[in-house]
Amino acid sequence: MKERLTPFFIFLLIIFSACTKSDPVTPPVTPPTTTLYFPPTSGTTWETTTPTSLGWNETELNNLYTYLQQKNTKAFIILKNGKIVAEKYFGTFTPDSLWYWASAGKTMTGMLVGIAQKEGLLSINDKSSKFLGNGWTSLPVAKEDLITIKNQLTMTTGLDDNVQPDNDCTSPACLQYKADAGNRWAYHNAPYTLLDKVVEAASGKTYNAYFQEKIRDRIGMNGAWIKTGFNNVYYSNPRSMARFGLLMLNKGKWDQTSILSDSTYFNAQTNTSQNFNLSYGYLTWLNGKASHMLPTLQAVFPGFMTPNAPSDMYAALGKNDQKVYVVPSQQLVVIRMGDSAGNVQLAVSSFDNELWGYLKTIIKY
Repeated sequence: MKERLTPFFIFLLIIFSACTKSDPVTPPVTPPTTTLYFPPTSGTTWETTTPTSLGWNETELNNLYTYLQQKNTKAFIILKNGKIVAEKYFGTFTPDSLWYWASAGKTMTGMLVGIAQKEGLLSINDKSSKFLGNGWTSLPVAKEDLITIKNQLTMTTGLDDNVQPDNDCTSPACLQYKADAGNRWAYHNAPYTLLDKVVEAASGKTYNAYFQEKIRDRIGMNGAWIKTGFNNVYYSNPRSMARFGLLMLNKGKWDQTSILSDSTYFNAQTNTSQNFNLSYGYLTWLNGKASHMLPTLQAVFPGFMTPNAPSDMYAALGKNDQKVYVVPSQQLVVIRMGDSAGNVQLAVSSFDNELWGYLKTIIKY
């Protein structure tokens, strides 16, 4: 993704701020029964707990902070049972600073589509052309009609993800045939981005308005979706990212309030969605699977996406190492915002496994 923080967007953000081998051979994980804490949806109150009270290794936690600073991190938060255990900001970044989520915002879109389906506004099995119109791609009608909303959610549209000069382009001329829908997995921003148009057509509202009404305002987030080139990118403060992680941890419920009340959809979003990349749900990355694929590559790699992380972890991952990790077995949410921790990569990077190597020594899961 190509996010640029221009003065115009900064101005907008200030206004807006007032995502076979069939399935894993891993045993089911039973989450602990500890009640989750949820901060109020207004104000800055958020209960904390200390690493010492949890038996965590504080020496290693301080070593982690040093590592994070070296890796261009701007904000880092760990929640345990919903409470803040660690919250660290680097350089001039503060709790009120705004930053882009990059493709981590995809997971929020995945949830929003589920909400729209629950409200009867769409079915993920609908043809995408029902909402985008005939001719939204350059494909023959018979091939275009094979593409469904579910294909957009699972990165299986079959559209060519290497169209030059810009494979983020959403114009029909850029959306070209590579394979029949459902027959190929490829990490492709363009058909994902068009989900915002699907939601707008289904709801009759702008994407920002529908998102704010159904997710953002109901869980106390700030921020907004900002159009940058062809992409729709979310910007918020770090605690808003942590709030969404907590919502994911509680399976679409904010305390006792159902945000996504369709448990079947949530379970599908956080489990393998197709037979190509076992580590991908509905716009959500999954650990603990027998194999995984990576953006821009068609190779299938054996083993877990993030070997150092718990096997039940699922995540929202974005370019330049924007991270929302959720671990039900540990009641954990971990978020990271910042510049690239190393090589510029989309979504999954070597930083994921390095970070969880440190966290293993701290949390001792």
